[in-house]
Amino acid sequence: MKVTDISELEKIANRVRIGIIEGVYNAKSGHPGGSLSIADILTVLYFNQMNIDEKKPMASSRDRLVLSKGHVAPALYSVLAEKGYFDKEELKNLRKLGGMLQGHPDMKNIPGVDMSTGSLRTRLICCKWYGNCI
Repeated sequence: MKVTDISELEKIANRVRIGIIEGVYNAKSGHPGGSLSIADILTVLYFNQMNIDEKKPMASSRDRLVLSKGHVAPALYSVLAEKGYFDKEELKNLRKLGGMLQGHPDMKNIPGVDMSTGSLRTRLICCKWYGNCI
């Protein structure tokens, strides 16, 4: 369901920020500044703009997000947890050995992640590929 109330989107974005801080704090590493700076944008995309369903993360008709700056993965993870793709408690395992949430998004292991990112200069190729597939 799309959230259209601005004050509700602001509340969600604040919860996303809390998730970012908790994840980075527990990991004892990461990029909190970059992650915090993109929290509002990701909140609006995931809760208002994108055609997605956390119950059907692989639906072929879904919108896809390629997060070009993979080092802000804590923000993406926090939004996905807030949206219900996985339990928020998982954020506390950020960057833990054997944990689901690593330093950069991994589309094979994290529900809701559409493209593994982090390697520089790969996003343009991936976006072109997605565009050709549509």
